[in-house]
Amino acid sequence: MTQTAGPAPRSFVDELKDGITPRATLLVVGVLALQLLFIASYVGALHHPKLRDVPFGVVAPRAAAAEQAVDRLERLPGEPLDPRTVTDRTAARERILDREIDGALLIDPAGTTDTLLVASGGGRSLATALATLVTALERSEGRALRTVDVAPADLGDANGLTSFYLVVGWCVGGYLCASALAMSAGARPTNIRRGIIRLGALALFAIVGGLGGAVIAGPVLTALPGSVAALWGLGALVVFAVGAATLALQCVFGIAGIGVAVLLVVIAGNPSAGGALPPPLLPPFWAAIGPALPPGAGVWVARSIAYFEGNDTTGPLLVLSAWAVAGAAITVVMAALRRNPADPPSADRPADRLTD
Repeated sequence: MTQTAGPAPRSFVDELKDGITPRATLLVVGVLALQLLFIASYVGALHHPKLRDVPFGVVAPRAAAAEQAVDRLERLPGEPLDPRTVTDRTAARERILDREIDGALLIDPAGTTDTLLVASGGGRSLATALATLVTALERSEGRALRTVDVAPADLGDANGLTSFYLVVGWCVGGYLCASALAMSAGARPTNIRRGIIRLGALALFAIVGGLGGAVIAGPVLTALPGSVAALWGLGALVVFAVGAATLALQCVFGIAGIGVAVLLVVIAGNPSAGGALPPPLLPPFWAAIGPALPPGAGVWVARSIAYFEGNDTTGPLLVLSAWAVAGAAITVVMAALRRNPADPPSADRPADRLTD
């Protein structure tokens, strides 16, 4: 009786090829790259805070004394301040609340104590850094300094970071919602109708998420003052802007678009948003890109709503609107180009998922 030989045992290399496909390998490499970029971006942006060109006012009874002080501050090593003369205390306070300057020095030539105006609502770390710098300068001239906070951070807003965490939460909601829509039905919508449906679902999610964040940060936890309605509108815009951008990136890059969204919003956007360190304390690159990205624009508007009477929000709101409009437009156009809407939508859904 003859015995038939069983199948030859598979080698480790064969098992490895079946267990880890080239696609999976590329995804793992991409995740590793995002991880390293995450570390590099956060450590690079936040490890060495240093004042750079902080808009700063100088008030003195005599114009000559004010100009002399401005000249002295302009010549400080490293150019930490961008000083300019201001007519009086009232004007200095108004310019701080209008977010034109971040602090002001009120010189009293008749006495030995000057006054520093700061606004911790714009970032406690910036107010502290200004106080430290000006105190040292005053001490070197044998003068004392009194600090007045004209827009103090709320008691429930530890270190002035609530606005940052709130906006980060809205951003996370935006790209996770868009990612969930992609995972459930393919990264690229197969026709224009489905693209519009996704945008509609995202808009509804943004409205609910914006309201939830505003209520939690405001009335529930009393962590952030300001109009709940204004914060709700901001939240809805932030969520939709980030979500629409993520949908657009998925239409262009497939499922890898989620990684591109993480790169833009988390790796580039969060460290440059001005949360832990406001823009004047960030390295030049991060200070430059922050206002153009959703987290930075959102944090600026949230702080303006909470502490600065809603001032100076037009530019950041236009930035968020541009992200929202561009993301929605690209999603609709790419969906329209994806295939003929008259074709049966179910015919290539599995293929769509595989290729994405």
